[in-house]
Amino acid sequence: MADTPRKTSPAQLAARYERIWSQLSEQLKTGPKRTTDPIARMATISALLHAKMPHFFWTGFYRLAGGDLVVGPYQGPLACALLPPPDGVCWSGINGGETVIVPDVHAYPGHVACDARSRSEIVVPVKDLAGQTIAVLDVDSDQPDSFSEADQIGLEKIVALIMDHELHLGDSA
Repeated sequence: MADTPRKTSPAQLAARYERIWSQLSEQLKTGPKRTTDPIARMATISALLHAKMPHFFWTGFYRLAGGDLVVGPYQGPLACALLPPPDGVCWSGINGGETVIVPDVHAYPGHVACDARSRSEIVVPVKDLAGQTIAVLDVDSDQPDSFSEADQIGLEKIVALIMDHELHLGDSA
């Protein structure tokens, strides 16, 4: 059975996120993976998170485009290509501008089921340098109640790397 949050203490989960953040921060600053392009950063983040977090079933981004949410870089089963407003957890994250944790997606009003195997979800807004929400990180688990405050804190810190001003200026300090 996969390592789930229930088998990982909050401290262990926080430490795992800190290691992932450090790895991503370094990769986005130096060497061949260095980039200031937000979509390339989303691709790197979704790939690393999906590989390192065993309870992540689907890991990816939805970007605001033309009034809809359009799928961006992701890892996992085939995604919904377009999420029109206003239904779903992703739109709740966009409209509220805050992280949304859903322990049971089947009980969430207006949930959009891109894959029936998804059981729980966390959505983290991505904000531009002006503080406007431009996208969301959407992570699904095939187990119920898979996400906690430790996931929220870790993912919010990681998502901030997408538009990190110091990284965009190339400051390695």
